[in-house]
Amino acid sequence: MSKYHIALLPGDGVGKDVMDAAQIVLNAISLDAEYTKGDIGWEFWKKEGNALPDRTLSLLRDTDCCLFGAITSKPNEDAQKELLPQLRNKGFVYTSAIVRLRQEFNLHTNIRPCKAYAGNPLNYRDDIDLVVFRENTEGLYTGVEFRPLPKQVFEALMTHKKMRRFAQIPLDEIAVSCRIFTKKACQSIVRLAFQYAKDHKRKSVTLIEKPNVIRETSGMMLEQARKIAQEYPEITYQETNVDAMCMWLVKNPQDYDVLVSSNMFGDIISDLAAQLVGGLGFASSGNIGDKYAVFEPTHGSAPKYAGTYKVNPMAILLTVTFMLDWLGEKMSAKKLENAIAHVIKENTIRTYDVGGSNTSLEVAREVVKKLDEF
Repeated sequence: MSKYHIALLPGDGVGKDVMDAAQIVLNAISLDAEYTKGDIGWEFWKKEGNALPDRTLSLLRDTDCCLFGAITSKPNEDAQKELLPQLRNKGFVYTSAIVRLRQEFNLHTNIRPCKAYAGNPLNYRDDIDLVVFRENTEGLYTGVEFRPLPKQVFEALMTHKKMRRFAQIPLDEIAVSCRIFTKKACQSIVRLAFQYAKDHKRKSVTLIEKPNVIRETSGMMLEQARKIAQEYPEITYQETNVDAMCMWLVKNPQDYDVLVSSNMFGDIISDLAAQLVGGLGFASSGNIGDKYAVFEPTHGSAPKYAGTYKVNPMAILLTVTFMLDWLGEKMSAKKLENAIAHVIKENTIRTYDVGGSNTSLEVAREVVKKLDEF
């Protein structure tokens, strides 16, 4: 019996391409693991009305962790048009499969390392080494939304004086998305960011919110962060508004270390930070819960490139190192990261985004060749 049971969810678009590249590396590492592929993605939405079938949830519950590729996601109106004719007008509503995964397994923490590897011609600077902690289950991505606005919800909202200017607008012309924070989730994401900084000898933690305008939700996060910061006096604590942070990350990214934010702001900031170190082709992430984790590259499915093996596999290969580290296979994780860094530095076997013409699979095989050198 294998030591680990790992679910592989290739998804669709280039998710399948990069998963093939990841499997080349996983096979070379000879991790004592059994791998089981599961169904997720756009094709299952179209033919079943569910991008994350129940059978896939059952599979995940029987595994130690999951490696995920990429899936297509579209607004619900567009999604409805792509359902098989016999499924239309049956009450199916499209929801993001990855967001649902995070909520089903309480994967409360999204961690996105953004590190500039030497030799990458796309680096904004070569001294960037950021880690973004993003609350992963609440905020604007909670999914509590209304359109049209139900009368009882409208009446409840009308008890707030700032809703009065919407009093004469027809309910079918109002859309509401709820930004929901809990004290527990705010405490959790901030504490994990500080503990990570302490464990990895990081110097600072920066909270990114917008409490001067979004006073109650961002205010709750700020309040909890200030309390927790007092427990880590050796770590510099900073606060900044999300709009200002976008400017400061471009101006002085080397000044920042661990960044922590709520769901949507963290999503935005982590993509910006990824571009500073080469783009989404180099961006890994982990969705971490108390007992389970889903690891994924942060890029999308890029359907136009599906099956071409054109996209950069470094994001998913760096994601594999993250997964190995989480499993406790730290020597294998470090060995793989060193091999990846060596291939990036040599810059001879590379995909189109870095100025090359090699395929995803060729890059993965080159990383495998370097494994024996470490």
